[in-house]
Amino acid sequence: MITFAPGVSAKLNLRPQDVTAVLKLLEEGATIPFIARYRKDSTGALDEVQVQQIQDEANFQKEFSERKAFIEKTIAEQGKMTEALQTKINGATTLAALEDIYLPYKPKRKTKAQTARENGLEPLATLLLLQGNINILTEAAAFINESVLTTEDALQGARDIIAEQVNEHAEVRARIRRLFETKATIQSKVWADKEQEAIKYKDYFAFSEPIAKIPSHRLLAIMRGFMEGLLRMSISPADEDAIAIIEEQFLRSGNDAGMQVKKAIKDAWGRLLHPAMESEFRMALKTKADEEAINVFSENLRQLLLSSPLGSKRILAVDPGYRTGCKVVCLDETGALIKTGLIYIHEPGRLKDAGNTITSFVKQYNIQAIAVGDGTAGRETEQVIKKLELGLPIFLVNEDGASIYSASPIAREEFPDEDITIRGAVSIGRRLMDPLAELVKIDPKSIGVGQYQHDVNQVRLKDRLDQTVISCVNTVGVNLNTASKHLLSYVSGVGPSIAENIITYRNEIGRFTSRKQLMKVPRLGAKAFEQCAGFMRIKDGDDPLDASAVHPEAYKVVTAMAADIGVDVKSLVGNTELIKQLQPKKYITPETGEHTLNDIISELKKPGLDPRSEVQQFEFAGIYSIEDVKTGMVVPGSVTNITRFGAFVDIGVKQDGLVHVSEIAHKYITDPNQVLKLNQKVMVMVTEVDVARKRIALSIKQAQTTPAPPQPKEKSQPASRKEINKPKEPAPLNMNDALSLLKNKFGK
Repeated sequence: MITFAPGVSAKLNLRPQDVTAVLKLLEEGATIPFIARYRKDSTGALDEVQVQQIQDEANFQKEFSERKAFIEKTIAEQGKMTEALQTKINGATTLAALEDIYLPYKPKRKTKAQTARENGLEPLATLLLLQGNINILTEAAAFINESVLTTEDALQGARDIIAEQVNEHAEVRARIRRLFETKATIQSKVWADKEQEAIKYKDYFAFSEPIAKIPSHRLLAIMRGFMEGLLRMSISPADEDAIAIIEEQFLRSGNDAGMQVKKAIKDAWGRLLHPAMESEFRMALKTKADEEAINVFSENLRQLLLSSPLGSKRILAVDPGYRTGCKVVCLDETGALIKTGLIYIHEPGRLKDAGNTITSFVKQYNIQAIAVGDGTAGRETEQVIKKLELGLPIFLVNEDGASIYSASPIAREEFPDEDITIRGAVSIGRRLMDPLAELVKIDPKSIGVGQYQHDVNQVRLKDRLDQTVISCVNTVGVNLNTASKHLLSYVSGVGPSIAENIITYRNEIGRFTSRKQLMKVPRLGAKAFEQCAGFMRIKDGDDPLDASAVHPEAYKVVTAMAADIGVDVKSLVGNTELIKQLQPKKYITPETGEHTLNDIISELKKPGLDPRSEVQQFEFAGIYSIEDVKTGMVVPGSVTNITRFGAFVDIGVKQDGLVHVSEIAHKYITDPNQVLKLNQKVMVMVTEVDVARKRIALSIKQAQTTPAPPQPKEKSQPASRKEINKPKEPAPLNMNDALSLLKNKFGK
């Protein structure tokens, strides 16, 4: 891979030495998180995105090089390689251009042109292409034989040969490709007898848009309708524009021979070139739309995985339900299940018993916070618990995917003796404590933050989502003594089998007290230790640096720093005044550069700092169903999903509302991610309610210029993790204050 460093460097506009260093590290088995975090001095501090781009581009150039070599070998074996052809091949910079050059030499199924050649008609085709003043009927008659019965058969065969030559002409294909890129439109129509069945695609019954402008979500919607057999779809520039390009290359005369060439050109476009280009662009547009949808999904997943954690608190978690009751579980600070229960808070006759059960659990197990799933009956359950006035923060927790986890092998392994509904309640509680640790157990496609995720390339989607999960896990780091096997498997250099060995070894020794003990885990050798150790955290271990992101390979540097100012390492860690006395440049060596030293100093100041923000409690307005929602309302909401066309916002009813991209900000934006993040709290105005179709249209920008209506007063709740144990609770943020904060964030 290192041989491709110059080309990768030129393509990505990165320093050659940095690209070479990255490719060398990748060849040696280093992971992207490890390279980005612990090899900054070698790579010029390239981040994860840049390292990934280097890997992807190197893989592409390797694939291109291998394909080029294969094409050269194939043409040479045919005895058709010439100096001019080799020059063309060497000048190709894209796979499409390379394939265009190869097309005439590529083995293919029997074509009309091949049959015509076998019938001896190639000289006639050559004669017609010269477009001289000849008697075409006389010339064609000379080629009549037992396989060519008439002069028209001869002329047709010659035209078939010319059409194939037109189709395989590299310059023509390049120009037609540019025409598609700039002038082609995608068109869709509903099949005549499918109007009712295709009603969800009504917007695309008679649709046309330039392919250069069509956004990914519209393209994927059309393609879904096409694949379901409900829509017809075509991609094409104007026929006359395409034919004009071909005629410019091949047509030299208006005589009889020229008219034969003209017919062949029209046939080549309609039968060969147009279908080939349409297929190529359909695939290219699909790939591009897939990539954009995958990027949206990946970014949403990253934001969700890095959602604010409540931290190690004793949790009472409720999985709400009407008829079957609410499943209740109590979890200790580590997320271990310590009590289960079933209550019926939506039946008036059993409400008192339910309240007594919750109150008893809270007191008996020293509960510090309550998590309520936000699905069916979630809001109602939250209100019932609030009326108990327990003085604890109550959080509505997104439960997308909890049922998937409950039925998974991971859940069965964790709770083999518990009912599936209890597993779901546990997942809700743990998701509040640490969203990342819990969500990695669930297939990302089940979490509900994607855009057409089932329509995109599933292999590419899985690769990107796995990369995102790995990046998030290593960004945060894992507690070696509490992390699940599934969470450990995403740590740099670990994987599922070594993760299982870590758990087995942890169970044998009770708990890890030093990172060095990882070396005793079966199959975790020196290379794996190098890759994973810096991302593992051990709280209250033998070495205070084990709780930090300082890599063990740099411990000697910290020891030298501490010795130079006359203290031990434990005294140095976290002591800002002592750290100020250090002179980092003094410790620069060939192995430890300035970037590494800066990271060490930052980590010593705040060892093991969780990069995620603190969880904030949130209150919906007093609405519970779509029937309560009225046009003109201004209410608080939480962003639940972001797509290219807008953002979905939960305002406390079952159906999320849509804020179209044009209604997000007063300034022009093309991507909602420019101003919004997943789980962000926003004020929205209801602009339209369609109860029958269960659709709510919202606007953020209109809410910023509209006074908020008075909201019902409710008992104040602590607003963050830090405030949970405060004796006095702060007053809740009123709507006008919230509106002012929102104006400050987004502008007037």
